[in-house]
Amino acid sequence: MNGALSVATIVVSLALALWYLARAALNRAPSRFDLYAMAALGVLVTVLVVLAVVGLFDGSRPKETATFIGYLITTIAFAPTGVVLARMEPTRAGNVILAVIALVLPVLVLRLEQLAAVTGV
Repeated sequence: MNGALSVATIVVSLALALWYLARAALNRAPSRFDLYAMAALGVLVTVLVVLAVVGLFDGSRPKETATFIGYLITTIAFAPTGVVLARMEPTRAGNVILAVIALVLPVLVLRLEQLAAVTGV
């Protein structure tokens, strides 16, 4: 997996988590900017996942390929799910949902890195 892209994804995700938590503390509902920011993070995650999938076809597969694929599916689905749930909850809880999504994504990316590090995908 691409180390620089993984680090960028983690940094952006944690920065957005702080933003969403601050907005929730101020009792703000998710704005369009908040939703677009999560969508942009989703695009970043999509690029990361696509590169990982391409890496699967170059012959070097992780030892636990099924687990790796499961993490790929979960990682790519997480941000869009957060946007949908935040839109359904137009209160400050929507920003809490986005914050939780933004806090879990770095964990998923790190786990993908761990699984891929075994073979260098």
